[in-house]
Amino acid sequence: MAEGWQWDETLFEGAAPHYARGRLPYAPGLAEVLARALRLDGTGRLLDVGCGPGTLALELADRFAETVGVDADAGMVEEAARAAARAGLAGRTRWVHARAEQLPLGLGRFDVAAFAQSFHWMDRERVAATVRGMLRPGGTLVHLSDWKDEPRPTGPLPHPPVPQAGIDALVRRHLGPVRRAGRGVLPHGTPGGESLFYARAGLLGPEKLVVPGGGLLERGADEVVAGVLSTSSSAPHLFGAGLPAFEADLRALLHEVSPTGRFSARQPGSEAVLWRRPDGD
Repeated sequence: MAEGWQWDETLFEGAAPHYARGRLPYAPGLAEVLARALRLDGTGRLLDVGCGPGTLALELADRFAETVGVDADAGMVEEAARAAARAGLAGRTRWVHARAEQLPLGLGRFDVAAFAQSFHWMDRERVAATVRGMLRPGGTLVHLSDWKDEPRPTGPLPHPPVPQAGIDALVRRHLGPVRRAGRGVLPHGTPGGESLFYARAGLLGPEKLVVPGGGLLERGADEVVAGVLSTSSSAPHLFGAGLPAFEADLRALLHEVSPTGRFSARQPGSEAVLWRRPDGD
């Protein structure tokens, strides 16, 4: 966790219904790349720590005998369970409302454990050591994030880009100049340096896999609004009674930039970093 910041249960309060619609998808082919690298064959068990509404877990669930998702936000767990049922995966998935710091919770051993853009919210030293112990010898921990060094193509777009700088300024106008996170603030953003904690836990690595992005996506205004409300720094609860006014201002900004309500966004690539528990350990 970031120095000086304390986790609290409101971190993503109200964000879960917006997450699946508002967040950009992982790079196309990510599940296939992971399946080859991890030699997934429909057996074994997957643990997704900080699973959100099941975004990664449900992409991989048909490649395991059982998938267990754990998240500290009750709304995320409920959304994940509903999505699993819609996908016909309810019988192969389990969703647990708990903080990562509460693990292992008697959940048993796993062949693969994943952190998909979630590890920075946790007590990283403690959680890395615990999850290592939950891996079977030879098992793999996967740390997934956007590929930050991906080359960005240039050229004309069919629609205006999402006005991210304007959205950020609007959030600051409504919530103040310092990034909000639950009941606290993150003046310096979320921390990096996760490799140090995985190495300290006795995991072997890193092995990096990069999956390029999928080019241009078309986004509607409703999807852009959902994306804004899906983040910890602009989760719905932070606005309180001012949420309708914020959303009205946001939609006015979007209409000014694109009167058609259509935007172009580039799908990010994905970077998966693999860390393995030694065989015979």
